[in-house]
Amino acid sequence: MVAPMKFRRCKVLYLEPRDLAEFQLESLLNGGSGLVYEKSITAIAGHLDNPCRVSEREAMLLLSCSSEVWQEIRDDPDGLGDVVRLIQEGLLICDLPEHAAFARQDEVMRESNWWPLGAVFHRQSRWAGVNSVVEMERHHLITAQDLVRQFGPPPLESSPRQAGAIELPKAAGDGPDALLSSRVTCRNFDSARALPFESLAAVLQQVFMATSQVEPEPGVRFLKKNVPSAGSLHPIEAYVLLQNVTGLEDGLYHYHSVAHELSPVTLQSETTHEFAMRLLSGQHWFANAHVLVLLVCRFERNFWKYRHHSKAYRAVTLDAGHISQAIYTAATQRGLGACITAAINETEVEQILGLTPLLEGPLAVCGFGWRSSRMQTAELDPAGRIWKEES
Repeated sequence: MVAPMKFRRCKVLYLEPRDLAEFQLESLLNGGSGLVYEKSITAIAGHLDNPCRVSEREAMLLLSCSSEVWQEIRDDPDGLGDVVRLIQEGLLICDLPEHAAFARQDEVMRESNWWPLGAVFHRQSRWAGVNSVVEMERHHLITAQDLVRQFGPPPLESSPRQAGAIELPKAAGDGPDALLSSRVTCRNFDSARALPFESLAAVLQQVFMATSQVEPEPGVRFLKKNVPSAGSLHPIEAYVLLQNVTGLEDGLYHYHSVAHELSPVTLQSETTHEFAMRLLSGQHWFANAHVLVLLVCRFERNFWKYRHHSKAYRAVTLDAGHISQAIYTAATQRGLGACITAAINETEVEQILGLTPLLEGPLAVCGFGWRSSRMQTAELDPAGRIWKEES
């Protein structure tokens, strides 16, 4: 006798009511705005890449199912079709082999120790195949003037001054002040000038290398680096894309923070520049950087301590921010330009590196290298520290 097929609801699921706008001429002719809103329900799951629109009946079915207790599929003509469709969408998890992929993804979600809302946010905010520059050009959102025309003026650059405020003395600038004030995001790199191998090694050492470690329990090690990390866990790995660095082949490498070494990572048939453009979603002004550092978080390292914690995801994004500032400082100290962007195609990177979503994931890309002598792409340098005269 064949055992009946069983199913249960996926572990993390949110149902979002949405109003979809549709233009109808009849509404306009009858004195209305022309816009008619259709109510809909969207299902968003922690283990799926895309939202799924569901009917009210399907939404009620999802709400009535347990995420823990398996139930048998019954030969009920009124509900069988809904169950089958929701299984095909991955919202209901089935024990049949042909639906094993969704079951594996849901199992990762169950075992990952994510706070559910954090998992949904991370999963749904990843990009694949996006060219952000084309989108900016299509919507005419390139310059500050474009933004003002589209959205009006922005909120004030700072909060209003308050009566009775105490004026603070300004300290005389020292070495660190001069260095930090010289930090300007670089959008113009001199790709024809090779970056010395020693400069690459020095920046990686200053930012990523472990300076010491402690082992409070056998096999449990915590690292000390020059950047802070929540719980001293340092879950962020550096994957380094090199373009014109002396003594090294162009390509992708993984940096080992304890051994202070680079290991080659095989790319597909595309060139390093093609990969850079795809990684950076078309941001050509960053793609020529001599070094692009992909910050990949091993979430399981962070969530080992911060299990189902509402602040865990915020903590790893703060870690990435600390690293980016350290890269800016280390690069500026050596006369190099630096940059950071979160507008990246994470999903494609996960596939290339063989990462398991929710266990590992890209957060941002930092870059550094020689500045170009000419500013072809606009840079924000209000103090005139870099571009003293218009190029």
